[in-house]
Amino acid sequence: MDFRVELAPAARRQLKKLDRPVQQRVYRRMRRLATDPRPQGAVQLQGTSGTLYRVREGDWRIIYTIEDDRLIVLVVRIAHRNTAYR
Repeated sequence: MDFRVELAPAARRQLKKLDRPVQQRVYRRMRRLATDPRPQGAVQLQGTSGTLYRVREGDWRIIYTIEDDRLIVLVVRIAHRNTAYR
């Protein structure tokens, strides 16, 4: 039972701005979320409205929410670690 990974419009724009090698690494990491949306190393973020998770891919953070009832992982933000939580 795989999840479908979707990107919010802002996350799609952020992904397009990355260098090609970084884009590919982040994309592969997002694809792995389809089979395991809560992998080892995923952290549930505190102090947010709704339930957000983040996974690391090098210096980049993928911030997403999980809709278990609809089997969707919605990536809401892709950002460098320096700016990911602002």
